[in-house]
Amino acid sequence: MAPSFKVMSLTEAAAERIKGIMADAERPIAGLRVGVKNGGCAGMSYTMEYAEERKPGEDVVEDKGVRVFIDPKAVLFLLGTEMDFQTTKLASQFVFNNPNQTSACGCGESVAITPADPNALTAAHA
Repeated sequence: MAPSFKVMSLTEAAAERIKGIMADAERPIAGLRVGVKNGGCAGMSYTMEYAEERKPGEDVVEDKGVRVFIDPKAVLFLLGTEMDFQTTKLASQFVFNNPNQTSACGCGESVAITPADPNALTAAHA
């Protein structure tokens, strides 16, 4: 069962881009899996992959007609994040507006994220 709160939200642009990606997938896709991993010059980077089904322990965010599965190890790093999709003259990319992010590297590929207070997660479930 999905939680009554949203770990993260999506802008219209992000939702439309995810719908387009899912429509072009070569196999049936249940949603997009989002997480974080260690690495990069700032310490962490965001991860995204196709999700064919929900894995045990994952939170599910349903927003603007899109389903996003949140890796359980990433929940405290992503709490309160807004996922956007932006197009500039040089790039088209997903952007994470994350209140837990403390810095980013110059190349934009990695970030420093401080986990949210676990009490914030408990309060959000209440």
